[in-house]
Amino acid sequence: MSAPLLSVRDLSVRFGGVLAVNKVSFDVHAGEVFTLIGPNGAGKTTVFNLISRIYTPTGGTLSFDGQRLDAVPPHGVAALGIARTFQNIELFEHATVLQNLLIGRHIRRSTGVWAEMLFTPAVREAERRTRRKVEEVIDLLELQHYRDALVAGLPYGVRKVVELARALCTEPKLLLLDEPSSGLNVEETGDMAFWIEDIRRDLGVTILMVEHDMGLVSKVSDRVLAMNQGAVLAVGTPSGVQADPGVVEAYLGTVDDVSSLRRKA
Repeated sequence: MSAPLLSVRDLSVRFGGVLAVNKVSFDVHAGEVFTLIGPNGAGKTTVFNLISRIYTPTGGTLSFDGQRLDAVPPHGVAALGIARTFQNIELFEHATVLQNLLIGRHIRRSTGVWAEMLFTPAVREAERRTRRKVEEVIDLLELQHYRDALVAGLPYGVRKVVELARALCTEPKLLLLDEPSSGLNVEETGDMAFWIEDIRRDLGVTILMVEHDMGLVSKVSDRVLAMNQGAVLAVGTPSGVQADPGVVEAYLGTVDDVSSLRRKA
């Protein structure tokens, strides 16, 4: 098997006296959908924040595409090929969908300040490439109808897709999706599963996801890692992890409690 795209080894972070992530290790290989699950407070989003360098680990290592990620400053993560979405949507609400996507594309611009001011032929060509890429993402996620709409006036489900689109405009190798189905209805969650499959298949993007909706997890994930209280409980296929006694206990109580509930049902 080829080297993993993302390698996490004994990752830990402590906030004061709280050990929020405790020696977590896993690999994510190119082309797969790898999902972190666990009850609230398990440390899943904290792992995301460590990978995207919002937090600095107090122990362990992070490697991405053959280089040490924990040595990269936060502003350098997107340029490496890592993009993310957030539990709480982080968009420019008083800008249009197109403007938000163009902002996401900014990381791939390489022209200098003077060239931009003079609007040289190189800048004009870069602008055309930027527009082409943004339009490709708009077409992929079927956002044509909303291109010129202000984000503030869009339904919540559409804004979730716009945030996903902005992340894709950075041309990531690895996409971090933090609870992509949060706040969505059943139909919108089905659409999100469709987008995730398309992003993996058509764009070749590897996906690391945090998610509570086990229907979505089972539908799109190749492998799942279950966490509780900052530590790893189990790693494997979606069905295998969901059946793990430690995972059942973390979600529903002790195995005896679950058996009792089943008998009463």
